[in-house]
Amino acid sequence: MDQAIGLLERLGSSARLVAGGHSLLPMMKLRLANFEYLIDINDLHGELGYIRLSDDEVRIGAMTRHRELLESDVLAGVFPIFRDAERVIADPVVRNRGTLGGSLCQADPSEDLSAVCTTLDASCVIRGPGGAERVVTMEEFHVGPYETAVADNEILTEIRLPRKSFKVGSAYAKVERRAGDWAVVSSGAAVWLDAGRIVDARVGLAAVGPNTTGIPEISAALRGHEPSEELYRLAGAIAARSCDPVTDTRGSADYKRHLADELTRRTLRTAVERARS
Repeated sequence: MDQAIGLLERLGSSARLVAGGHSLLPMMKLRLANFEYLIDINDLHGELGYIRLSDDEVRIGAMTRHRELLESDVLAGVFPIFRDAERVIADPVVRNRGTLGGSLCQADPSEDLSAVCTTLDASCVIRGPGGAERVVTMEEFHVGPYETAVADNEILTEIRLPRKSFKVGSAYAKVERRAGDWAVVSSGAAVWLDAGRIVDARVGLAAVGPNTTGIPEISAALRGHEPSEELYRLAGAIAARSCDPVTDTRGSADYKRHLADELTRRTLRTAVERARS
């Protein structure tokens, strides 16, 4: 890892890391990105490809591949939202090579795992020269479309997901034009229950604005209440008015707001059912 960071420090903005390459290489072919050097970090999988659970958190290495996230029964037992999302990401060829870190660093507003990590209140560990590390929230990590807080001489090394001492359920849903495509709209939800009431809830949307979107207003509206269809309708309405989609080839802005509403209801309903069971 230190060798890779040293190369980045020496080569600066003329270099880019490549792991799976399924986001970077298409952008280069379309001349949307142009780099003089590519630094292949696949050999770092031994250092950065892992899923580790403790009582307080789940830690996932940035080189953990989509297939590993999909197949991990341990991860699905804690946060089934990952398996939900991975089932609708691209195809087996991409899932065998693409990585969690590559997905987050691409910072595409329609990217699935960014919505998942936003939903789960993830923190991102960034390492720079001399072993210096800093930890940022997902809101701080995604600076804008295709732009992150990772500097030219830094590497995203780990994602940390907090675990709370309550019953937890999570779910992910996505509408796409064809299997494995970018989302028209997608929604992730996580709910924590205690004595039948919601002590915390989070919703993350993708493809509805310039960044993957977390909606604090939904969290505030749900806390302290017993789950109900009325509550899901309220959350869906908040989601629809809080997002900022654009009309494009995938659908109109009004259609995307409708999907934000409907998918928020569905994922909250499923998350609550999983928390109860």
